[in-house]
Amino acid sequence: IMSCGNDFVETLKKIGYPKADELNGEDFDWLFESSEDKSFLEWFCGNINEQHVVSEKELQDFDSLLESGKPILEGNALDEVLKTLKPMDSKNSSQEEEKEEEELKKLEDELQSLQKLKQLQIHRHNKLQMMVSANSHILQTLNSKEEEAHKDLKDGLEVFTAANNKLNNELLSLLDAAKKLASFFTASDSDQGSGPHPVFFSQLSLDKYLSQEEQSTAALTSYVKTHFYQGMSEWVEKSHEDSFQLVDISKQVTCGETNEVCEESQEMTRLQTAYICAQHQLIQMQAKEESMNSAIKCAESMLQSLKDKDIGKQENLDAKISSLNVEISTIKQEITQINNEELLPLLKENARLLSAPVVKGYLDHQIAQQDYYASRQDEICRHLVRQKASFELIELAYEMELKKHKEICCQLENLVESMKQSSNELQQRLQFITEQTQHAKPRNTISSKDSFSCRLYRLLEGENKKQQLFKTYKSLEQMAQKLKQDCATVQDQLAASSQEQSLLLSKLKSDVDTLHDALYHGGNQIQLSSRELTEQFHQLEVDLNKLNQLLMDLIADVKSKRNFLESNKLHQMERNLYVYFFKDEDHLKEMVEKLEQQAEAKASGLED
Repeated sequence: IMSCGNDFVETLKKIGYPKADELNGEDFDWLFESSEDKSFLEWFCGNINEQHVVSEKELQDFDSLLESGKPILEGNALDEVLKTLKPMDSKNSSQEEEKEEEELKKLEDELQSLQKLKQLQIHRHNKLQMMVSANSHILQTLNSKEEEAHKDLKDGLEVFTAANNKLNNELLSLLDAAKKLASFFTASDSDQGSGPHPVFFSQLSLDKYLSQEEQSTAALTSYVKTHFYQGMSEWVEKSHEDSFQLVDISKQVTCGETNEVCEESQEMTRLQTAYICAQHQLIQMQAKEESMNSAIKCAESMLQSLKDKDIGKQENLDAKISSLNVEISTIKQEITQINNEELLPLLKENARLLSAPVVKGYLDHQIAQQDYYASRQDEICRHLVRQKASFELIELAYEMELKKHKEICCQLENLVESMKQSSNELQQRLQFITEQTQHAKPRNTISSKDSFSCRLYRLLEGENKKQQLFKTYKSLEQMAQKLKQDCATVQDQLAASSQEQSLLLSKLKSDVDTLHDALYHGGNQIQLSSRELTEQFHQLEVDLNKLNQLLMDLIADVKSKRNFLESNKLHQMERNLYVYFFKDEDHLKEMVEKLEQQAEAKASGLED
């Protein structure tokens, strides 16, 4: 279609159309888009030439013929006249026609050869045009690639320069930090102690702490000497249980006891002996007094009987005297037995009971003194425990710092080993790159000797991705670009999430403040309920009851309507029509038309 407009303009130029040179063939391409006009235009362009154009002289003769008023033959009349002219000219024209046919045949042959030559030239021209366009496209592509390569090289150099500067700065800072760290470990004791801010705990001076502990120990020693007499602890340890029991007279105090205990025991023994002797004498005197009183009463009764001179009773009196003598002897034997067997133990036991309050008071005094000493000892123990805990804490701090120093030493050794390994790998990498750059033609695929690129390729490729047969630097660059884009996307997502999280935190903080104000109402005590909230809950409960009642009424209404629809098919059909009216208008239209047809059929049946 693109060449049809040009053919049309060329045909117009051949027939001498005015201002045909000023026309553009592309402006007439739209005429050939219609299939009806295209066939005529193609015939016009292929058959019309300058021979079919009427000259100016012929037009003037035709105009003069029209002006003379003579009839002009047209149609069938013209055909009849031409038939009468043909037999006259047939003989003369037959020879001319043969010549014309031969010339026409020669011209056709020449035309076919020229057309073939033209098609061949056109084919070669098109092929050359395609080659020129392909070469120009390749040239443009190469130019664009060259520009992109120059741009990428410039960007890569800038990035490499920036990365190199950054790496140099980081290495310098790392070197300074390493020197500073080394200065901490290599500084002498005098330098460590003189520093204003020691780094390690071992650099701290403990002279002041030790002097304070020595002063505390000296004060504690003087306190013990002041509040505890010398030898008290030994006496308590050596004292036995008998020292705190009631003294038994039958037992003798051993000389191994202390002087104070011996004196107290002897004093207690003397008191018990004096008490027993006094009680024994008292009992004897009381017995004698009782016997004298009994004798006096008996003598008085005998004198009274003598006064009465009751001779008849003399024999009874003698018998009574004899019986009394027998009883007296028996009583004397019993008294002797009591004095010898029962009285002395009872007196001893009474003496022991008499000395019990004294022993109890003495023991209470000893217990109070021991409680006082125990409280003082607890204070001393607490002080000693605190002192021991401080020493153990310092020892633990030294052990922890030593362990940490050992761990740092191991980490530094591992770091040195890894840095040596990285340095060796870097040297191998640089040597490999130097060897590769010395070759004439660079390789696009990654060699198995290039361990760094292979490991980087595996790292960027991942585990789940299908491994490729050949590893190229181009794919490595593409994966690096993708990783860069993913990092940028993740950073944007992190920034957005952090911003969203800050917004949520601020909103949560405001909600918490609102909840705090609602619970405390500006006070310090929480208020679990408020009047407004109680009223709102009450109103909500009333509304819920109303809603429940409305739902129950609605359910009952729906049930009644369902029952009504089940019992009445007409209303059921009416409901279905309403449903179709709101949901499916086409189906409603079909049903209405069907019902109308049924109604018309019934009406026609009734009329018949």
